[in-house]
Amino acid sequence: MNAGPISLPYRRYALGLLLAVNLLNYIDRQVLFAVFPLIKIDLHLSDTELGFLGSAFMLSYLLIAPLFGWLGDHWSRTRLASGGLVVWSLATALAGFAPGYRTLLVARATVGVGEASFGTVSPGLIADFFPKERRGKILSWFYVAIPVGSALGYLLGGVLGQRYGWHAAFLMVGVPGLLLAVPLALLRTPPRGGDTAPHPANPLSISPPQGESTHCPLLNGEGTRAVTGYAALFRNRSFVCNTLAMAAMTFAIGGLAQWIPSFLHRVHSLDVARGNTLFGATTVLAGILGTLAGGWLGDRWQKRNGKGYLLVSGWGFLLGAPFAVWAILAPGLTGCISAIFIAEFFLFLNTGPLNTVIINVTVPAVRAMAFAVNIFFIHALGDAVSPSILGWLSDQWDLRRALLITPLAMVLAGLLCFVCGRFVVRDMEQAEG
Repeated sequence: MNAGPISLPYRRYALGLLLAVNLLNYIDRQVLFAVFPLIKIDLHLSDTELGFLGSAFMLSYLLIAPLFGWLGDHWSRTRLASGGLVVWSLATALAGFAPGYRTLLVARATVGVGEASFGTVSPGLIADFFPKERRGKILSWFYVAIPVGSALGYLLGGVLGQRYGWHAAFLMVGVPGLLLAVPLALLRTPPRGGDTAPHPANPLSISPPQGESTHCPLLNGEGTRAVTGYAALFRNRSFVCNTLAMAAMTFAIGGLAQWIPSFLHRVHSLDVARGNTLFGATTVLAGILGTLAGGWLGDRWQKRNGKGYLLVSGWGFLLGAPFAVWAILAPGLTGCISAIFIAEFFLFLNTGPLNTVIINVTVPAVRAMAFAVNIFFIHALGDAVSPSILGWLSDQWDLRRALLITPLAMVLAGLLCFVCGRFVVRDMEQAEG
């Protein structure tokens, strides 16, 4: 399956396929927030209960990610990703049959399990298809799925929910993912570490960590290796600082992504369809421009400065924070949407660069573990808690004042990027050596 060189057209096909799956990932993740106002009315929920629907997804996502990270470094990454796609697609569709709050809560938690599988293995898999000097740009293309998929989730959720009800919205966005499960499972993969990694003498028998193992690691005694691999990550100061910066960013983005549609509904009196269409259009435009600009700027700055990826991300966070404040406090809809666009542009600058830093400061043999640990902490400290915290604060104060804590998290993310820059050059050299 993995024998022989992989052609450039096939590498592009692999990128396109993984991008399409990531697109569905974010559609299915964000559709919930688009129909928040409808669920709140139908199930008579408080904002705290609404917020926990988002937190339930992230809690299962972060708790299962370390297991998938270990599996991803020892087993077939494409099979893990394909299995996760099936699980989250079915769970999203089955949420369309949820009769009440508890059933919906379980369905959303199951979506988190499926998406954790894909999220831990896909960045390292894509990085192995392309040379190191292009990773920032390539990963930026992959992460374009975040704004585009999120926007489509808001758009589809708003329009379908307004016309047919929130149950139909879940059902209709969940089914398409099943169509990509087989192509993903059959995807050829490069050796771990890319073309520069040493190839085994027999290309038909690739053993970990070079290629894609086809046996299940749970059946052999590799627990000690897993513990050692995870422990080494916590001694990597660049990895730790980068992860903390991403956690602060995720706290802000997770809270804003979940509550902005409800904010537009309550504060600016937009119905579900119009509010989500407007927010989705703003997100997709700002997100594409910001993500691609961040990848391009990061690669160029990195060639001149070993901490270029972190400088692009850090300044993006600091420049975006004042516009996030403006978006929340603007009295009119035009000023609010304009500020959202600018804030999102600067926020999305970090997407490719910060994920590229993870790859650059870790050795190929533990990359899936690295992304698993990263996923655990950025969500445990970020959007696993921010939706519920903002929901609780909204019940105590109001939604507008509750949202004002998110720009503070953006400032913290920027400062942590600059701290990470003190260690990143040496840690990259160690990972390469």
